Amino acid sequence: MGPVRVLVVDDSAFMRMAIRRILEEAPDIKVVDVARDGVEAVEKAVSLQPDVVTLDINMPRMDGLTALFHITAQTRAKVVMISSLTQEDALTTLEALHLGAVDFVPKPDGTVSLGIGRLAREIVDKVRAAARARTPVRHRHEPVRKERHTLGPALGLDRVVFIGVSTGGPQTLEEILPELPADLAAAVIVVQHMPPRFTSSLAARLDQYCRLTVREAEEGMEVHNGLVLVAPGGQHLLFRRQGGKLICRLSHQPEDSDFKPSVGVTLQALMAAFDPRRTIGVMLTGMGDDGADAMAELRRRGGWTVVESEETAVVWGMPRATIERGGADAVEPSYRIAETIWRKVGSR
Repeated sequence: MGPVRVLVVDDSAFMRMAIRRILEEAPDIKVVDVARDGVEAVEKAVSLQPDVVTLDINMPRMDGLTALFHITAQTRAKVVMISSLTQEDALTTLEALHLGAVDFVPKPDGTVSLGIGRLAREIVDKVRAAARARTPVRHRHEPVRKERHTLGPALGLDRVVFIGVSTGGPQTLEEILPELPADLAAAVIVVQHMPPRFTSSLAARLDQYCRLTVREAEEGMEVHNGLVLVAPGGQHLLFRRQGGKLICRLSHQPEDSDFKPSVGVTLQALMAAFDPRRTIGVMLTGMGDDGADAMAELRRRGGWTVVESEETAVVWGMPRATIERGGADAVEPSYRIAETIWRKVGSR
């Protein structure tokens, strides 16, 4: 198998040069060309047929979303979005992921990011993963109308469904969470590898399509039935007991974690504060092995676990690691996981 062939697209000459240099330092990656706007990106993607396109969002002549649509429609290239850390770009990035982009890299300091070199390892890893990624077939859900009310403590907390996910996660969550009923007898905790601002946008987007209420977790928030909490980017989601209630805590500790939020850190914290026997662990698509050991421990301590199968996972890294370490009671494709959760949990 030859090197991963990449087309780099950005309207900034500095960013094109910086990303090209980062990628060409990897021995298994070859940059076949660069493009400075969406129109040129589509033309070169069609003519060169690269394995991966790194695609800026904000460009002249044709924006990143439009270019993404044409590239995925006319080529077999996988797309990694390069996104600024603004709220508007976070929303656009989530739409890009829904439309078929495999992953994204957030620019650390603006459209022309002088600090892009700090993300060299992340860029290389995500391009490699994208080249191997499966292109999922996703079902588009329509926004749901649901009664807007505050879910109070009277609902209690019967069980917790814990979901760990990374690369390919937003698309997969949009497939699974809208299928869960409003009267699910559990809370749902989601740890998705994402930076700040993106997780709040993700929670808001999921809330439009889910019967359950979806919120980004906040300090002091109570975990209870009918509530989906998304761990905030840049922090770890932890928990404490307050009487009979399970309360969210946010922390930057441990500092040496590879990810913030971390699947493993949050699941360990959940097991310390809530009965593992009343916990269902779900491991979905993602690179690496974050949370695999914690899933195996959850299973040993009486929890029940399900892992996304290779058939549907965009990147079968975290699920495979979980299986290899003995953390899977069941292995299911993504389109069966909502039903599996509902059967294990039931309704109120």
